Amino acid sequence: MRLKTLPADHSSLAQSYNNIGGVHQNLGNYSKALDFYEKALKINEKAPPSNHPLLGTSYNNIGGVYKDMSNYSKALEFYEKTLKILENVLPQNHPLLATAYDNIGGVYYNMGNYSKALEFSEKALKIREKALPTNHPDLATSYDNIGIVYNNMGNYSKALECYEKPLKIEEKALPPDNPSLATSYNNIGMVYNNMGNYSKALEFYEKTLKILENVLPPNYSSLATSYNNIGGVYNNMGSYSKALEFYEKTLKTFERALPPNHPSLAFSYNNIGTTYYNMGNYSKALSFLEKALTIAQKSFPPTHPRIKIMIGNINHLKKI
Repeated sequence: MRLKTLPADHSSLAQSYNNIGGVHQNLGNYSKALDFYEKALKINEKAPPSNHPLLGTSYNNIGGVYKDMSNYSKALEFYEKTLKILENVLPQNHPLLATAYDNIGGVYYNMGNYSKALEFSEKALKIREKALPTNHPDLATSYDNIGIVYNNMGNYSKALECYEKPLKIEEKALPPDNPSLATSYNNIGMVYNNMGNYSKALEFYEKTLKILENVLPPNYSSLATSYNNIGGVYNNMGSYSKALEFYEKTLKTFERALPPNHPSLAFSYNNIGTTYYNMGNYSKALSFLEKALTIAQKSFPPTHPRIKIMIGNINHLKKI
């Protein structure tokens, strides 16, 4: 309707393009998402002034797609454009600036540049500490973001400290089945898993799962992630039959929740294939790893490191 009734550079058309792009992004159709986000950007670039917040929204959306595609240099380029606009139009302690810092910090985290990730995540935290009440959920988000950096740096005591802060906030402010509590339990379980304390990891991952099973429909992707995490702990413990049980639950949930070529399905097939390999069932392992590769090749560029790893694992299996 808007294409028929409005001029080609009308802002409402940009809104429609952004909405369609967002759906494609959530479906894992990243090239289509970029196509629609770039159409919105062309319209917003024509709207004065050059630092208009709508332009920042377009840059942010495009940055998010590049991040999902693991093209971190391009993601950083667009997130920095977003930040530049927001710094020009917003007061220093505006919560949207904290979100922009978080996005940039997240890209640096994915690039393995943990010092830069901490720098931007801590900038976000400082804004939120000044702008928000002490029990605000966005503060918990900041603590989580800093905690995950420390976790990947191997500084598990600092990671636990960061993750326990939002848990204390949430346990006071939220009902016991709130999904935010599930996130905190999940994060703490992840740290214990990395520390090799698998019994504690299972304890917190199972708390997460209990909440999610109570509040979410059975085809919700967050449930799949929870099953996957528990499967990962059992895999680390060498309990491969239990790992397979939870990885298969993960796959069934993703199959109900996601389109057939979504990248998360590739990772799920890969986990099952790896588990069969650990169990010595090489034919089953090969079948699942090949399914994983087929989907990954549709979602990621051929030079993506995950594709290289999958091809290497398949070639190794074929030689056994």
